[in-house]
Amino acid sequence: MAEPRDVVRIPDAKVALSTASVYPESTATAFEIAARLGYDGVEVMVWTDPVSQDIEALRRLSDYHRMPILAVHAPCLLITQRVWSTDPWTKLQRARAAAEKLGASTVVVHPPFRWQRQYARDFVSGVWRMANETDVRFAVENMYPWRYRDREMLAYAPDWDVTKEDYRHFTIDLSHAATARTDTLGMIERMGDRLGHVHLADGKGSAKDEHLVPGRGDQPCAEVLESLARTGFDGHVVIEVNTRRAMSGAEREADLAEALAFARLHLASASSAAGPSRP
Repeated sequence: MAEPRDVVRIPDAKVALSTASVYPESTATAFEIAARLGYDGVEVMVWTDPVSQDIEALRRLSDYHRMPILAVHAPCLLITQRVWSTDPWTKLQRARAAAEKLGASTVVVHPPFRWQRQYARDFVSGVWRMANETDVRFAVENMYPWRYRDREMLAYAPDWDVTKEDYRHFTIDLSHAATARTDTLGMIERMGDRLGHVHLADGKGSAKDEHLVPGRGDQPCAEVLESLARTGFDGHVVIEVNTRRAMSGAEREADLAEALAFARLHLASASSAAGPSRP
């Protein structure tokens, strides 16, 4: 009979692929790759690709590839300022409706840009209000200061460090933590049981948000995954890496397969040390 330390418990956390990870390829390509590599599902980044904005098209992709949509990333980027309206609250309402219709459990949202003054002023209370109206989690994502040479601009409000505010759920993005040059494990500790979602990527502390394949930077990616497994994390771990420099589709898939293997290895390795699951 195996000793308890030799029994591997399959982690509850699902490992998903962000559709942003295949850029500049399409949302449809992300579903195809996720299915071929054996991901548990996808996170849809709503951006300028019309398919990412079309709930029925996304449903057809999900059904065809048998790839559940686990999360919807609201269009919060500079390049998506006109996607799903120019009003940020309308964007969040549409993201929530999409998540509900597609069976996704989480909406990922960035804190406002500082120049969105009214939105920023009401953001914390507004996210709470919307969270009270649905079973979908609104998981607010940590960001970072913008840097150019020796200058630093605080582009997000109330703050890029979302743990300074009272949100029901958080998303931790390890690449953003690297760019912010903050203590990732300390941030996760501050998030506590309100951590509901993880964007897994690596970074080296560059001023540029790198989104490296986990294991290629200096972030504690393995330690984070092992900690999540030990504490029974039941959210989603989403691979959100930059593959724009891939020279071919095969190279892109190799990076995404490596990222998936890294996540599954370190989620399971901590589970084996914890012994068998409880009945």
